[in-house]
Amino acid sequence: MNATIVKLALQALLGRRRFWLLLTFPIALIGLTAVVVGMTSDNSAAWSMISLLGYPLVLPLVAILGASSVLGPEVDDGSIVYLLSKPVNRHAVAISKWVVAWAATLVAGSLSILLAGLVAGGGEQALGWWVASLVAGTAYSALFLALSAFTRHAVVAGLLFVLIWEGLLGGLLSGVAWLSIGQWGIRIGHEISDSLEDPANLPWAILASLVVTVGGVWFAGDRLRSFSLTGDE
Repeated sequence: MNATIVKLALQALLGRRRFWLLLTFPIALIGLTAVVVGMTSDNSAAWSMISLLGYPLVLPLVAILGASSVLGPEVDDGSIVYLLSKPVNRHAVAISKWVVAWAATLVAGSLSILLAGLVAGGGEQALGWWVASLVAGTAYSALFLALSAFTRHAVVAGLLFVLIWEGLLGGLLSGVAWLSIGQWGIRIGHEISDSLEDPANLPWAILASLVVTVGGVWFAGDRLRSFSLTGDE
């Protein structure tokens, strides 16, 4: 990891309008959960804000915006070539970028789910959703960083992945749980709270999350290593 690149990535994240959009989703989640709690005595309605909105939508959206902000703009405008012209290990660049995207995902995504869970009633259920979001957020940030290194349309590709694969197909086909980042997180969170589902095998959920995280960061570094200094798609 390179401290200078971490600083530059953090400046890129905080200095763009995407950062304010990134904060909008978690704030809205916490606010809507508070409104639901205030309007009804049924806590299940408040928890549904997390299970149906916060975890499957807000968390990956934050990861997409975070990952695309630390790398995507440099690929889009071609300034990445100036960074790659320096004698810096490409995988160190990828790790540095991922650390910033990962931190943003955990702070804006996972923390907001924990806070919404505390508003909804707290307890083991809130802790379970928080652990699930930590696992899923870590894997999401690595996957979307890899997408940002691979294509200039990473945000669109990420949204399609979240809405179609993780959302639509994940809700209709039980077999998708074995290949769903969100479901892996839920399975691990189930160890904390039985209120979360048990969609997959625990060792598989842990292993698959690690593979996607490590593989995503490695792929991003490998992609940067093969990136042409004259520009690439």
